[in-house]
Amino acid sequence: MPEGGASISKPSAGPAGTGAPEGTPDTGRGGKPHTAPDGTAHGTRGAGAAARRTVPGRRASLLVTLLLGGLTATPPLAMDMYLPALPEVTRSLHAPAATVQLTLTACLAGMAFGQLLVGPMSDRWGRRRPLLAGLAVYVVATVLCAFAPTVELLVAFRLAQGLAGAAAIVIARAVARDLYDGVAMARFFSTLMLISGLAPILAPVVGGQILRVTDWRGVFVVLAVIGVLLAAVVWAKLPETLAPADRHDGGVGETLGSMRRLLADRVFTGYTLAGGFAFASLFAYVSASPFVVQEIYGASPQTFSLLFGLNSIGLMVMGQINGKVLVGRVRLDRVLGVGLAVVLVAATVLLLLSLGVFGETGLTPVAVALFVLMSAMGVTLPNTQTLALLRTKHSAGSASALLGTTSFLVAAVVTPLVGIAGEDTAVPMAVVQLASALVATACFLGMCRPWKNGTSTKGGGV
Repeated sequence: MPEGGASISKPSAGPAGTGAPEGTPDTGRGGKPHTAPDGTAHGTRGAGAAARRTVPGRRASLLVTLLLGGLTATPPLAMDMYLPALPEVTRSLHAPAATVQLTLTACLAGMAFGQLLVGPMSDRWGRRRPLLAGLAVYVVATVLCAFAPTVELLVAFRLAQGLAGAAAIVIARAVARDLYDGVAMARFFSTLMLISGLAPILAPVVGGQILRVTDWRGVFVVLAVIGVLLAAVVWAKLPETLAPADRHDGGVGETLGSMRRLLADRVFTGYTLAGGFAFASLFAYVSASPFVVQEIYGASPQTFSLLFGLNSIGLMVMGQINGKVLVGRVRLDRVLGVGLAVVLVAATVLLLLSLGVFGETGLTPVAVALFVLMSAMGVTLPNTQTLALLRTKHSAGSASALLGTTSFLVAAVVTPLVGIAGEDTAVPMAVVQLASALVATACFLGMCRPWKNGTSTKGGGV
């Protein structure tokens, strides 16, 4: 029972968490391969066979599933609950909008670099201890944010909050990779999206209501309480999913070598970059929409919160269609390609609306275009993660760290750009969204080359 938690039993054969060398195909009875290292299904067994590769006893319990969903909700909670308060923060701390948006950038940068640290730590010491340590520091940093007297200190505390909160993101993905493979992993990620998708729906609504009774500092108090609750449940209920035999004993050199091998895989890197730039397109909306919706179109914080929640519902519903309907029936590469195409179309429409090509328009057409873009993320983001993680097993923490770091780092870089022209135009937001979507599509087509790698054949695997 390592690190204070009941260890989930680990089978002895096959790549679904089995100790087989990375790149070894899973074999069933009779030695017939089921799934290649890139997730390509072979043989006559269909999607059901791939799903059965998740060995009984290693599936996550309902409570653990809910907990992992809660952990993956840490970023939207830390970001989205705070969004309705951004205009108030600019007034309270006497800071320009571009400077206040740096509080988002700092948190994103912290989450990006924190994952590079915590991911390899979890491969070496298991999942529980780094997660608990990260949550403890996250709570302290969040309390400090609530009492920040200046915008400069708020930026610094948000950086610390992001660094610590990274543990929740990267380890939740690594635990999922410990427990699942193939079709089962794709479906589990969609389940996590259903759970964590509630956070961006509820967070801005809760944030808007908090602002009715207190100021923006109260938002951070609520976030700190949520962090304490998550830490308590992890301590009491989350079992260790990485057995001691599968941990890495090496130091920095082995960690860097593992990441170098992952990045040398062109397809893994392609999916990682595609997911990172798609996330940047989404986060351009997250960081700019409070000003676009409230300052340009005159909506109240409560109206903004409701629109934001509606967009999150679209993302969540599409995530469930992806996991319950498409996975195992349609190639994930094909679904990912369609998702990226929809993002491109929606971002193009947003840019044309912002430039006034269709004349003077109100909030409704902009809100519709944003809804379509956000909904498409429901099939884009989980599939880039699944397809990338299918290419690794024994460095799941490092792979998860690279995925998360890329996404948050790219988002941190583009976030200040959406406010570069001030608060009176949505053009920068639309330009960043379109440019990010174009780069994501280029990485997907140019590096993953889905027409060649054969990933996820219809009816057989992912």
